[in-house]
Amino acid sequence: MKIWIVAVSVLALACGAGAEDLTDVAVIVAKTNHTAYYQGEDGRAQVKMVITDDQGRTRERELTILRRNADSEDREQQFYVYFKSPADVRGTAFMVHKHVGTDDDRWLYLPALDVVKRIAASDERTSFVGSHFYYEDVSGRGTDEDEHTLIETTNNYYVVKNVPKDKGAVEFDSYTMYIHKDSFIPVKIEYEKGGTVYRTTEVLKVEELQGFMTVTEAKMTDTTIGGHTVFSYPSITYNVGLPADIFAERYLRRAPREHLE
Repeated sequence: MKIWIVAVSVLALACGAGAEDLTDVAVIVAKTNHTAYYQGEDGRAQVKMVITDDQGRTRERELTILRRNADSEDREQQFYVYFKSPADVRGTAFMVHKHVGTDDDRWLYLPALDVVKRIAASDERTSFVGSHFYYEDVSGRGTDEDEHTLIETTNNYYVVKNVPKDKGAVEFDSYTMYIHKDSFIPVKIEYEKGGTVYRTTEVLKVEELQGFMTVTEAKMTDTTIGGHTVFSYPSITYNVGLPADIFAERYLRRAPREHLE
């Protein structure tokens, strides 16, 4: 909780006093989704992942995430994730074509086997390459997949409870987002099952980059398996002019290296 309060304080200093509180939960959720996944026309992020297991042992991975919006309505979007280190995962690539109203297309390339694997919709909520984050956490969950309720408004944030429409497709009963009122960054997300919070995402650090309030460090904790994973972003650049053709399946085996650095 202390980390979460620090993140809220950073946002308050950066954003200043907010406008009149919103009451339409659909507007709040749309603004939050835009901030989390759609800022700028595209973006490139250098990422460091530190995975800590329930025994306190750590593994580190470095990767690049490319993201391109395919329309101006926060709907169609492409992600390309390339692993740079360590050696046993170097060359692994993950790609997503996000859609609204239908299942996303997801592919995973495993260089050791030289295999491109389609990730089924039923696998979206499984571990992202051994971390505490899920595949769906990386590219985002569709806002139309849940029923949203604004359960509280405080000085700093909107508290929104989200219940899945298709309860059989996910492992959680609901999740609650604490959304900073000025920036619309979801500072904390708690996933519940059977009345117990078992997964928690916390924002550890926020910075203003190219005029966009941006999460530059986040942590996922999962009590069912123990341990946690921290994503930190040494470099994030918006509006880099990524071409659409690099988000084609053929680039999983042949990484677009000129766009990865």
